[in-house]
Amino acid sequence: MGRSITRGLGILRFTEFVDCRLHQKILMFGEFRKRGDRGRESEVVSRALRGCRQVGLSLGSPGFQQLASNALSGVGVTGGYPFPTAPPVDPFAKIKVDDCGKTKGCFRYGKPGCNAETCDYFLSYRMIGADVEFELSADTDGWVAVGFSSDKKMGGDDVMACVHDDNGRVRIQHFYNVGQWAKEIQRNPARDEEGVFENNRVTCRFKRPVNVPRDETIVDLHLSWYYLFAWGPAIQGSITRHDIDSPPTSERVVSIYKYEDIFMPSAAYQTFSSPFCLLLIVALTFYLLMGTP
Repeated sequence: MGRSITRGLGILRFTEFVDCRLHQKILMFGEFRKRGDRGRESEVVSRALRGCRQVGLSLGSPGFQQLASNALSGVGVTGGYPFPTAPPVDPFAKIKVDDCGKTKGCFRYGKPGCNAETCDYFLSYRMIGADVEFELSADTDGWVAVGFSSDKKMGGDDVMACVHDDNGRVRIQHFYNVGQWAKEIQRNPARDEEGVFENNRVTCRFKRPVNVPRDETIVDLHLSWYYLFAWGPAIQGSITRHDIDSPPTSERVVSIYKYEDIFMPSAAYQTFSSPFCLLLIVALTFYLLMGTP
């Protein structure tokens, strides 16, 4: 299956990002060759490589690398420079479920015994300094989200969603539920975000501060909230209605300071566990044992 990885660049890396892209273009158009300045050649290559490495970006497509390599190795230039390969982007570290209930809290929804790669929905949380790190994963090619609510109903909720767009990226977005409608909020408390779409699953990891300045769309996580779990399809990077009519929620409010490993069976595995079904089974068994009149 295809794999795509996205990592947040951050404001402090914007300059390096510009250096990387700008100097790629300079290399492609042979600017330094026109000037006949070999010192400039070295400077351009060095700065481009440095900028790209600092943001973990590839130096471009194979076609670009060939163009730049040719330019540096002798096309119009006497005595070229080697064109090193940029280091690959770090792979997305798999979610560890062995830590659930120990060093982080987890919610699993799906088949009994499922993990972060097989549950219909998976969420984990843990404290890291003044932040809470969340990991989300769901069986979808669209989006996966968690909402923080004062009740178990949709409406007036702070929502963090990981959205898979048409370019293969997974972006962390902030929403606020207005009734049954999720409104995107530009102020996004997420940082150190990363995500991957692989094996028809959207998986992501991000941090957000425990305490935030007063804002009705961003809750303080040091307080306890009901967690709303949802996932569904996306159209051109925009979320649409969740996959199931009544998405699961936490049974009680969740404290980020208490780590539990909670399993919630999906509808397919709830058939014989509901009180009504158990009562029906007992009644049928009694009827069969007693016989008919």
